[in-house]
Amino acid sequence: MSHAFLVLEDSALLRQCDVDTFRSSGPGGQKRNKTSSGVRLRHGPTGVIVTAVEDRSQHVNKARAVRRLRAAIALTVRHPIGDSYHPSELLRSCMNAQAHLIVGRRDERYPLAVAEILDVLAASGVKVSEAAKLMGIPTSHLVSFVENDPKLWQCVNQLRAAAGLRPLR
Repeated sequence: MSHAFLVLEDSALLRQCDVDTFRSSGPGGQKRNKTSSGVRLRHGPTGVIVTAVEDRSQHVNKARAVRRLRAAIALTVRHPIGDSYHPSELLRSCMNAQAHLIVGRRDERYPLAVAEILDVLAASGVKVSEAAKLMGIPTSHLVSFVENDPKLWQCVNQLRAAAGLRPLR
């Protein structure tokens, strides 16, 4: 299962975006008031919008925005999985011998792993035990993995609420 947008090189992903630069507010002295260092990306194919304004450098903010765009796409764009789902090679590469997910947020594979996990959760009616069984990982570990990323936790609980299920605790 491939999420086409998430595997693109940064430059190719940027070509799919409308890039706006703007003067951002906050600390940074006179430079911030004179240069357009803030970056907003609008991803055309998905409609996802992200911004980065933390740095005085437009280049640094653009790199941050691209990372945020990948994360936002992974959290929002779902791809249906088939009845014969098996964990992808990428997801298996993110597991150890005990079938625990061992991929961190700074790992370039993380957005792809998150997207696949959310696709499996969506296909299983957001039932964590069913999704964990499909992926071949312990339910408690899947919950722990989701819990370690606040945005992923929020996304899963929003999906569960939409499905009429209680939030994860």
